[in-house]
Amino acid sequence: MTKLRIGLIGTGPWAERTQAPALAAHPEAVFSGVWGRRPEAAAAIATAHGVKAYDDVDALIEASDAVAIALPPDVQAPLAARAAAAGRHLLLDKPVATTVTGAREVVTAVEGTGVASIVFCTLRFAADTAPWIAEQAAAGGWFTARAHWLGSLFATGSDSPYAASPWRREKGGLWDVGPHVLSVLLPVLGDVSDLTALRGPADTVHLALRHESGASSTATLGLSAPAEAAGAAVELYGERGRVPMPAWGDAIGSFRSAVDALLESARTGDAHACDVRLGLRITEILAEAEERLR
Repeated sequence: MTKLRIGLIGTGPWAERTQAPALAAHPEAVFSGVWGRRPEAAAAIATAHGVKAYDDVDALIEASDAVAIALPPDVQAPLAARAAAAGRHLLLDKPVATTVTGAREVVTAVEGTGVASIVFCTLRFAADTAPWIAEQAAAGGWFTARAHWLGSLFATGSDSPYAASPWRREKGGLWDVGPHVLSVLLPVLGDVSDLTALRGPADTVHLALRHESGASSTATLGLSAPAEAAGAAVELYGERGRVPMPAWGDAIGSFRSAVDALLESARTGDAHACDVRLGLRITEILAEAEERLR
């Protein structure tokens, strides 16, 4: 296969700071252009990386072999289904959608054309955490797990550019950081067979999960913690004692690894473990948790 032409759909901070630089620097991909709902932002990203800014999303899809999407989930989903139906591979942000119907439509389009798909759950592609997850999944023997991901986007004094995101304001940590935690727990402990959910302060949510392996887990998720309390961790407990997940970083490097995974899946035709089917399952679990909270 020649180099994959990958177009970028979206122009927010994540697209500008992570996806565009990773696509532009990837040795086996061609950054084929950018489209966004704000033409001036698309033009700025395009100029920074020497690519074309498109004023029509279908024109960008036509000029690409794959699309990377950095949009709110329920804007992302119909565009992803449209691109997949046109035979374009997908590199999606998490969550795929915040409705089961929306996520399922993406899966249906992907399965209908047989394109490759990746959902960028950072921990599944970061250099230190990806091999750790695979190792713990292979080891088995887990009794329980404890996870937390507390951001401070909405804390007093926050200057995070992501704090201006309307969908994050509406859906909170459950939908923003919940996919990251589930992307670790599901491959290690198995699918979720039952769950309960409880509200904490502000947008904080506590989940208790039972897994098909017989193990259980808890997860605390939120975006409103004081800056001093922000952080994320996953700890597994089982036959090998307590095993904490290593720290991670380098978002651009992690996204580059996700591009590698998309290229491999497109070349071989083999589905990746973190594809739209996992994205659908994560949406189903989070939607059930949201219903329990109501």
